[in-house]
Amino acid sequence: MKIIKLFGLLAVAYMISGCAPEVGSDAWCEALGKKSKADWSTNEALDFAKNCLVD
Repeated sequence: MKIIKLFGLLAVAYMISGCAPEVGSDAWCEALGKKSKADWSTNEALDFAKNCLVD
C-alpha cells in the first residue's frame, strides 16, 4: 500500500512540475526575462516583444 501511495505522490509531483506558464502571462514574461537571450527561439523573441514589451 505504501508503494502505491508513493507512486501516486510522485505522479502528482511530476504533473505539477511539468506545467509551464501560458505564453504572454506575467509569469512567462518574467521567466523568459531571466533566460539568456542567446537561448531564446525566434518565436519566443516575437512573443516576448508582442506580449511583454507592448502594452
